[in-house]
Amino acid sequence: MDVEQLTGVDAPCFHDRSGRRYPLDGSRWRGDDGGPLAVSPLPGLAPGQIVTAERSLWRYHAALPVPFARRVSLGEGCTPMVPLDWGGLRVHFKLEWFNPTSSFKDRGVSVMMSHLAAHGADRVLEDSSGNAGAAVAAYAAAAGIRARIVVPAATSAAKILQARACGAEIELVGGARDEVADEAVRQSARIPYASHNWHPMFIQGTKTVAYEMWESLGFTAPDNVVLVAGAGSNVIACDLAFGELLAAGRIDRRPRLFVGQPEHWATIADTLNGVDGAARGARVPTIAEGASIARPVRLPEAVEAVRRSGGAACAVPEAAIHAAVRALSSRGLYAEPTSAVAAAALDHFVASGEIAADETTVVVLTGAGLKSAEAMAAVFAAAPLDHVVAPEPGGAR
Repeated sequence: MDVEQLTGVDAPCFHDRSGRRYPLDGSRWRGDDGGPLAVSPLPGLAPGQIVTAERSLWRYHAALPVPFARRVSLGEGCTPMVPLDWGGLRVHFKLEWFNPTSSFKDRGVSVMMSHLAAHGADRVLEDSSGNAGAAVAAYAAAAGIRARIVVPAATSAAKILQARACGAEIELVGGARDEVADEAVRQSARIPYASHNWHPMFIQGTKTVAYEMWESLGFTAPDNVVLVAGAGSNVIACDLAFGELLAAGRIDRRPRLFVGQPEHWATIADTLNGVDGAARGARVPTIAEGASIARPVRLPEAVEAVRRSGGAACAVPEAAIHAAVRALSSRGLYAEPTSAVAAAALDHFVASGEIAADETTVVVLTGAGLKSAEAMAAVFAAAPLDHVVAPEPGGAR
């Protein structure tokens, strides 16, 4: 039965790419056409609607399709946006590792888990290379819901430990990230699927990062937002939130979205730029494991989001990711390699002249280096720290 028959055309609902509508229930995560779902357009937020006493993303609950009273929250959102010098430019870095499980995934998972819990879920399934699995495990624990996380066998041990510590059941699967997703889809026939790549409520929570930029900048939009993309959820979410604000007359233009991806996993960038990714040869592992997605579920939406903003996307070489990790750390920002792809993309677009010094630019750093200890060790083993001072002979130990 279509949502029009249940709730009326104007009620919030899911819709698929064909435009078919579905009710906002807890069991559906994709359309009858087999494609991903989105939530019907919601009104943009007015400054006076922000619940300033709420220290979480739920301060923007008027722009979210989940009742405030049913929220599952650990205090996610309200992350710092720090202005720093970056090669002579003043750039704002949005530090998403201040979220409860140390990654941006908490935003989407809070809203997704709130939706699922409100509709009676007592068990959920997720597939993840690490950060999303940790977030689902944490928020499932907060909601009193059992969680099963399917992860690549090569996932960072620290990320697996975090999910296990929150009580999740972990299944390791060999093969690439997309093969893990395929296994989760098979299991979704018997376990409710809380997928950060598929579930439309995840995008709704993720969009609050853009609302925070808007609020932090005095209710104006930045000129540029620089993002790393794997599946592209942050790209789509920023497009969604700034689109809502534009439609409501709260901003006068969309920020340009600039996207970086690891060069052998640059499906969004290659599609946007008309590049045959197969010409790069076989895919090879990247130190930015969180962005190694070969087949993004929402590829058309991510490409269109960048194009609509007037932005651009690029493939980032592995050496540039390593260099960006070191450059961020030298400024006190201990970001995981996946996050550092955004900083490398910033360098690329500044060098190309597409981002200028007199513009307001926000770079989103998605997760903490502490979550990728092995990868961080590899970066700094390749470029040893030469400023470590040895103790004086006979001195204190």
